[in-house]
Amino acid sequence: MNVRTTLAGALLLSALALTGSADRPASAAGAATEHAFDRGLVARGRSLAALGNCITCHTSEEGKPFAGARALSTPFGTIYSTNITPDLETGIGRWSEVDFRRAMHQGIDARGRDLYPAFPYDHFTRVTDDDVAALYAYLMTRDPERAEVPPNRLSFPASLRSTIGIWKAAYFRPGVYRPDTSRSAEWNRGAYLVEGLGHCGACHTPRNALGAEMSDRALEGGEAEGWQAEGWQATALARDSPARTRWTADQLYIYLRHGRDAQHGTAAGPMAEVTHNLANVDEADVRAIAVYIAARMPERSPPTEANKRSEPASADGEVIFAGACAACHETPGTISGGTVALGLTTSLNAPDARNVIHVILEGLKPESGDKGPMMPGFAAEFTDKQVAALVDYLRTQFADRPAWNDVPRQVAAIRRSKEQQ
Repeated sequence: MNVRTTLAGALLLSALALTGSADRPASAAGAATEHAFDRGLVARGRSLAALGNCITCHTSEEGKPFAGARALSTPFGTIYSTNITPDLETGIGRWSEVDFRRAMHQGIDARGRDLYPAFPYDHFTRVTDDDVAALYAYLMTRDPERAEVPPNRLSFPASLRSTIGIWKAAYFRPGVYRPDTSRSAEWNRGAYLVEGLGHCGACHTPRNALGAEMSDRALEGGEAEGWQAEGWQATALARDSPARTRWTADQLYIYLRHGRDAQHGTAAGPMAEVTHNLANVDEADVRAIAVYIAARMPERSPPTEANKRSEPASADGEVIFAGACAACHETPGTISGGTVALGLTTSLNAPDARNVIHVILEGLKPESGDKGPMMPGFAAEFTDKQVAALVDYLRTQFADRPAWNDVPRQVAAIRRSKEQQ
């Protein structure tokens, strides 16, 4: 379905939404409020903010923490994250806790306007009032940063805020998380965090033509970095997981906490930022997340040699691998220098080549302050043709899945997108 055609049809109903945000009252606060927060509340808010990955989305590449202006590319244009420091003029310094809770639970800002769902209030609505209060306390005790955020660059009709009311009516279901009494307390804690503040489905759930998550396919794989075709693929965390071996709760905990697991691979791209932040989250919460996700994972047996594909490996790719990769990755089935055996990596067994292409072009490096595997990027050394040959060789030699389609076009698109950033 064509996105613009669908939105244009929705715009015909926009008159029904005009009374929504127009009649909502703005914040009654209007002026700065003195805050005195309990240290314990602020500390809990710090852990919750790390779990929600707030600093990643609300910090631009050259900006101050939480000062906004990070660009999120979507099929409808570019949305810039807001300044959520307590600056009075450009941030949320004039917001009351009631204003903040309304934004989290209803997707409405202090001026009474509907917020674009790039801010995942469809998940944050599940967060309890107490946790919202802790998060508010933490943000309001950050350094205020005066930082103007560029205006969004959205195509018509998405540029009209009145259309958000239509989107909400169709897809937004407010309400806090309700525990499943048939499950353990740890499972419910994990579900609350994954479905709420962690908003894992924002990347790991596929979306429809209007950008809404397909609730009947929760955590079955989606798009990271704003649903771009050239962005990273967020792999399935439920059925259709491409992992060669089933994730256990212990393995997931290690991966989420440290960004790597010996049986599945190393966190890269947007997921590396997530695991960097989860290193600062309460251990019990990370374990609960792991328990919940592991329970959704399908049973999967390691492929046998008889299941290996019979297609010949790329001769050019084999030469490139021998010269640039073998020193660290050695031969199939081995682990060298702390790297994960290539045949076990989730990215190499995925249904899409994008993540492997990103890693080859951009490399791997730990987030600031982290320790972990490092790999140089080869964007400057390899041509598109060489990258495609290497990708084909890796898939044929180390995975037991069908060949990827359209690899040369994907390589060119990903390189072009990186050059434009």
